[in-house]
Amino acid sequence: MDSAVNVFNSWTNKAETLAHNIWHNLKTGPSPSEAAWGKVGITAKALTGGGFESLYKQTFNTAPNEKLKKSFACYLSTSTGPVAGTLYLSNVHIAFCSDRPLTFTAPSGQQAWSYYKVMVPLAMVSSVNPVTLKAAERYIQINTVDSHDFWFMGFVNYDKAVMNLSGSTSEFVAHQMAPPPAVDR
Repeated sequence: MDSAVNVFNSWTNKAETLAHNIWHNLKTGPSPSEAAWGKVGITAKALTGGGFESLYKQTFNTAPNEKLKKSFACYLSTSTGPVAGTLYLSNVHIAFCSDRPLTFTAPSGQQAWSYYKVMVPLAMVSSVNPVTLKAAERYIQINTVDSHDFWFMGFVNYDKAVMNLSGSTSEFVAHQMAPPPAVDR
Protein backbone atom coordinates (compact mmCIF):
# COMPACT_ATOMS: atom_id res chain seq x y z
CA MET A 1 0.00 0.00 0.00
CA ASP A 2 2.87 2.41 0.84
CA SER A 3 4.33 1.82 -2.62
CA ALA A 4 1.08 2.88 -4.32
CA VAL A 5 0.84 5.98 -2.11
CA ASN A 6 4.46 6.89 -2.91
CA VAL A 7 3.81 6.52 -6.66
CA PHE A 8 0.64 8.62 -6.38
CA ASN A 9 2.50 11.31 -4.40
CA SER A 10 5.29 11.32 -6.96
CA TRP A 11 2.80 11.81 -9.83
CA THR A 12 1.02 14.53 -7.86
CA ASN A 13 4.31 16.39 -7.28
CA LYS A 14 5.23 16.11 -10.97
CA ALA A 15 1.78 17.38 -12.03
CA GLU A 16 2.02 20.31 -9.59
CA THR A 17 5.51 21.20 -10.85
CA LEU A 18 4.37 21.02 -14.48
CA ALA A 19 1.30 23.18 -13.78
CA HIS A 20 3.49 25.72 -11.93
CA ASN A 21 6.02 25.80 -14.80
CA ILE A 22 3.30 26.27 -17.44
CA TRP A 23 1.72 29.09 -15.40
CA HIS A 24 5.17 30.70 -14.96
CA ASN A 25 5.74 30.42 -18.73
CA LEU A 26 2.41 32.12 -19.49
CA LYS A 27 2.83 34.95 -16.99
CA THR A 28 6.42 35.77 -17.97
CA GLY A 29 5.19 37.98 -20.81
CA PRO A 30 3.05 41.09 -20.55
CA SER A 31 -0.22 39.20 -21.13
CA PRO A 32 -0.85 35.60 -19.97
CA SER A 33 -3.92 35.29 -22.20
CA GLU A 34 -2.01 36.50 -25.27
CA ALA A 35 0.81 34.06 -24.44
CA ALA A 36 -1.70 31.21 -24.09
CA TRP A 37 -3.29 32.00 -27.46
CA GLY A 38 0.17 32.21 -29.01
CA LYS A 39 1.01 28.74 -27.68
CA VAL A 40 -2.31 27.37 -28.94
CA GLY A 41 -1.66 28.92 -32.34
CA ILE A 42 1.88 27.59 -32.70
CA THR A 43 0.85 24.11 -31.54
CA ALA A 44 -2.06 24.04 -34.00
CA LYS A 45 0.28 25.20 -36.77
CA ALA A 46 2.76 22.43 -35.90
CA LEU A 47 0.06 19.74 -35.71
CA THR A 48 -1.55 20.67 -39.02
CA GLY A 49 1.81 21.19 -40.73
CA GLY A 50 3.43 17.86 -39.90
CA GLY A 51 5.01 18.56 -36.50
CA PHE A 52 7.62 20.87 -35.06
CA GLU A 53 10.41 19.61 -37.35
CA SER A 54 8.35 20.50 -40.41
CA LEU A 55 7.48 23.89 -38.88
CA TYR A 56 11.17 24.50 -38.10
CA LYS A 57 12.20 23.72 -41.68
CA GLN A 58 9.45 26.00 -43.06
CA THR A 59 10.48 28.85 -40.76
CA PHE A 60 14.27 28.74 -41.22
CA ASN A 61 16.71 27.96 -44.03
CA THR A 62 18.09 24.60 -42.95
CA ALA A 63 20.79 22.28 -44.23
CA PRO A 64 19.59 19.20 -46.13
CA ASN A 65 20.87 16.81 -43.43
CA GLU A 66 19.67 18.99 -40.53
CA LYS A 67 17.44 17.27 -37.96
CA LEU A 68 15.45 18.89 -35.18
CA LYS A 69 16.37 17.42 -31.79
CA LYS A 70 14.13 19.40 -29.41
CA SER A 71 11.88 22.42 -29.24
CA PHE A 72 11.11 24.49 -26.13
CA ALA A 73 8.39 27.04 -25.40
CA CYS A 74 10.15 30.04 -23.85
CA TYR A 75 10.81 33.76 -24.11
CA LEU A 76 13.72 35.66 -25.62
CA SER A 77 14.71 38.61 -23.46
CA THR A 78 14.97 41.79 -25.56
CA SER A 79 15.49 45.48 -24.79
CA THR A 80 11.73 46.02 -25.27
CA GLY A 81 10.72 43.10 -23.04
CA PRO A 82 10.29 39.33 -23.32
CA VAL A 83 9.18 37.87 -26.66
CA ALA A 84 7.17 34.62 -26.49
CA GLY A 85 8.24 31.95 -28.91
CA THR A 86 9.83 28.59 -29.55
CA LEU A 87 13.51 27.75 -29.16
CA TYR A 88 14.60 25.06 -31.61
CA LEU A 89 17.65 22.86 -31.16
CA SER A 90 18.87 20.94 -34.19
CA ASN A 91 22.05 19.03 -34.90
CA VAL A 92 23.36 22.19 -36.67
CA HIS A 93 21.66 25.28 -35.15
CA ILE A 94 19.99 26.88 -32.17
CA ALA A 95 17.10 29.00 -33.44
CA PHE A 96 14.23 31.06 -32.01
CA CYS A 97 11.04 32.29 -33.64
CA SER A 98 8.35 34.38 -31.96
CA ASP A 99 4.88 32.83 -31.65
CA ARG A 100 3.29 35.88 -33.26
CA PRO A 101 4.53 38.56 -35.65
CA LEU A 102 5.73 41.74 -33.94
CA THR A 103 4.98 45.24 -35.15
CA PHE A 104 7.65 47.79 -36.10
CA THR A 105 7.93 50.97 -38.10
CA ALA A 106 9.44 50.42 -41.54
CA PRO A 107 11.88 52.96 -43.06
CA SER A 108 8.94 54.23 -45.13
CA GLY A 109 7.20 55.19 -41.86
CA GLN A 110 4.48 52.58 -42.29
CA GLN A 111 3.66 50.00 -39.67
CA ALA A 112 4.91 46.52 -40.61
CA TRP A 113 4.73 43.05 -39.05
CA SER A 114 7.39 40.37 -38.88
CA TYR A 115 8.28 37.31 -36.82
CA TYR A 116 11.26 37.79 -34.50
CA LYS A 117 13.84 35.22 -35.57
CA VAL A 118 17.33 34.32 -34.37
CA MET A 119 19.44 31.50 -35.82
CA VAL A 120 22.90 30.62 -34.49
CA PRO A 121 25.02 27.80 -35.92
CA LEU A 122 26.25 25.47 -33.15
CA ALA A 123 29.78 26.13 -34.45
CA MET A 124 29.35 29.79 -33.38
CA VAL A 125 28.19 29.00 -29.80
CA SER A 126 30.95 29.59 -27.28
CA SER A 127 28.95 28.75 -24.14
CA VAL A 128 25.55 27.86 -22.72
CA ASN A 129 25.16 29.19 -19.19
CA PRO A 130 22.30 28.41 -16.80
CA VAL A 131 21.68 31.51 -14.66
CA THR A 132 19.46 31.65 -11.57
CA LEU A 133 18.83 35.08 -10.06
CA LYS A 134 15.97 33.98 -7.79
CA ALA A 135 14.07 30.69 -7.61
CA ALA A 136 11.52 31.99 -10.13
CA GLU A 137 14.05 33.82 -12.34
CA ARG A 138 15.98 31.21 -14.26
CA TYR A 139 17.62 32.06 -17.56
CA ILE A 140 19.74 30.35 -20.16
CA GLN A 141 22.42 32.62 -21.61
CA ILE A 142 23.84 31.60 -24.98
CA ASN A 143 27.12 33.31 -25.92
CA THR A 144 28.60 33.29 -29.41
CA VAL A 145 32.23 33.39 -30.50
CA ASP A 146 31.63 36.85 -32.03
CA SER A 147 30.55 38.25 -28.61
CA HIS A 148 26.76 38.23 -28.98
CA ASP A 149 24.63 36.90 -26.16
CA PHE A 150 21.03 35.77 -26.05
CA TRP A 151 19.00 35.35 -22.87
CA PHE A 152 16.10 32.89 -22.80
CA MET A 153 13.65 32.52 -19.92
CA GLY A 154 10.23 31.19 -18.93
CA PHE A 155 10.90 27.57 -19.89
CA VAL A 156 8.23 24.99 -19.06
CA ASN A 157 11.04 22.53 -18.30
CA TYR A 158 14.16 24.58 -17.55
CA ASP A 159 16.35 21.67 -16.41
CA LYS A 160 15.63 19.67 -19.57
CA ALA A 161 16.37 22.72 -21.73
CA VAL A 162 19.71 23.32 -19.98
CA MET A 163 20.65 19.65 -20.28
CA ASN A 164 19.80 19.44 -24.00
CA LEU A 165 21.36 22.78 -25.02
CA SER A 166 24.56 22.18 -23.02
CA GLY A 167 24.81 18.57 -24.17
CA SER A 168 24.27 19.37 -27.84
CA THR A 169 26.82 22.16 -27.94
CA SER A 170 29.40 19.99 -26.13
CA GLU A 171 28.63 17.08 -28.44
CA PHE A 172 28.97 19.32 -31.51
CA VAL A 173 32.34 20.66 -30.34
CA ALA A 174 33.60 17.15 -29.53
CA HIS A 175 32.49 15.91 -32.96
CA GLN A 176 34.29 18.83 -34.67
CA MET A 177 37.49 18.18 -32.70
CA ALA A 178 37.53 14.43 -33.37
CA PRO A 179 40.24 13.30 -35.76
CA PRO A 180 39.03 12.11 -39.15
CA PRO A 181 38.65 8.34 -39.49
CA ALA A 182 41.73 6.49 -40.71
CA VAL A 183 41.58 5.18 -44.25
CA ASP A 184 43.08 1.73 -44.93
CA ARG A 185 45.09 1.52 -48.11
